[in-house]
Amino acid sequence: MNELIIGLVALLMGAAIGAALQGRRTRTQAQTATNVLAAAQEQLLKAREELDREIRERRQEISETERRLAQRETALDHKAELLERKTEETLKKELAMIERERELHQLQNELEELKRLSQQELQRIAGLTVEQAKATLLSQLEQQVQADAASMARRLVEGARENAEREARRLIGIAIERCASSHVQTATTCTLNLPSEEMKGRIIGREGRNIRAFEAATGVNVLIDDTPQAVVLSAFDPVRREVARITLERLVADGRINPARIEEEVAKAQAELEETIRQCGEEALARTGVVGVHPDLMRMLGRLRFRHSYAQNVLEHSIEVAHLAGMLAAEMGLNQPLAKRIGLFHDIGKAVDHEIEGSHAAIGSSLLKKHGESDEVCQAVASHHHETETQTIYGTLISAADAISASRPGARSESMELYIQRLEKLEALANSFPGVEKSYALQAGREIRVLVQPDRVDDNGAVELARQIARKIEQELQYPGQIKVTVVRETRVMEFAK
Repeated sequence: MNELIIGLVALLMGAAIGAALQGRRTRTQAQTATNVLAAAQEQLLKAREELDREIRERRQEISETERRLAQRETALDHKAELLERKTEETLKKELAMIERERELHQLQNELEELKRLSQQELQRIAGLTVEQAKATLLSQLEQQVQADAASMARRLVEGARENAEREARRLIGIAIERCASSHVQTATTCTLNLPSEEMKGRIIGREGRNIRAFEAATGVNVLIDDTPQAVVLSAFDPVRREVARITLERLVADGRINPARIEEEVAKAQAELEETIRQCGEEALARTGVVGVHPDLMRMLGRLRFRHSYAQNVLEHSIEVAHLAGMLAAEMGLNQPLAKRIGLFHDIGKAVDHEIEGSHAAIGSSLLKKHGESDEVCQAVASHHHETETQTIYGTLISAADAISASRPGARSESMELYIQRLEKLEALANSFPGVEKSYALQAGREIRVLVQPDRVDDNGAVELARQIARKIEQELQYPGQIKVTVVRETRVMEFAK
């Protein structure tokens, strides 16, 4: 029973506990549902607020867009009004231009008619057609233009000549001031003084064998005359003459003169002179700074040491021309080493001009070309005496330097009186031929220019006249080098405007 009661009590208690737990769970669920409902209501409220805000913003954008559209519509209306107004104005202007063009065409037609009537009236009054009037007017204009052009050309030429002469004087003055050349004249004498008259007989030898052996070994003529204690050596080759002079001086000093001794001394003198020639060539190249020269050209330069022109030593003259040409080239902005090279070689043909026919300028140009010198150097050397046409400025430059060196004080031993007499003889000789009108000696007597009367001397006669003058110069005058004969035959027509 007690167990039953206990069981019931336990059952009741379990039921009570279960009821209490159920009630608590119900309250918890109710509370959770309430919380969820509150959160949902809060989110709904926020969503509604967000939607309201977006709606307001969209309405504002729509209002702004409507406002801009309204402004644009107003602007378009205004532009359309302006365009319509401008279109009307343009149409009015076009109509006015059309009317003006019509008036201009009408005026042009009237002007053409007046011009035609005027031309007809002018033709009637002047008695000239339109073509004749045009030709007359063009002829007058042409003459006037030619006169103006000639006057302008004359002024330009005179101005250019004055500037050129001024600049040339300046350059030549600078070159002369900077060229400190010696004015001492040197010349190889052909006369040897003997210690006694007895020495003449020893030089001649028995039956003339010594003098014949001497002349055969040296190639020099020995002239023994009545001049006391003097012997003259004559030879066109300066090197041979120098060998003969050295040999004879040694033979006279030694006193032993015989054919064997003569040949021995001649061989020694030739060997020594060859060495002297080589040294002179090397010294000339060193003094001028010219490099890369063929050994044969160097020896030819050395041979110029024994060649003189009017007592001016040709090697010293060549070195001086090289320095002058270099100075002028430096002042003119040209190639200074090239100018010095041409100046040094300009008279190299004189080393062998007694062996080869032709002028020393042409011979020198041929030798330089043969030994590998440039065409520019060869052409300038060939034209430095104006025997050929100058193709570069260096030919003219070397001609100027050559003239400066030859004309400086002390360069030439020939007096002014003898110089003028020689030129006068040259001109008188040319004037002696029939048909010659005038003659002029140029380039210090190196050229004679002859003007002939065209009605008395024809072209073939001019050729023959040049040949005859050249032959007569060779027969009657003494001169160094060669003289160029130029015969000029021309017809001139002159008219004067009064």
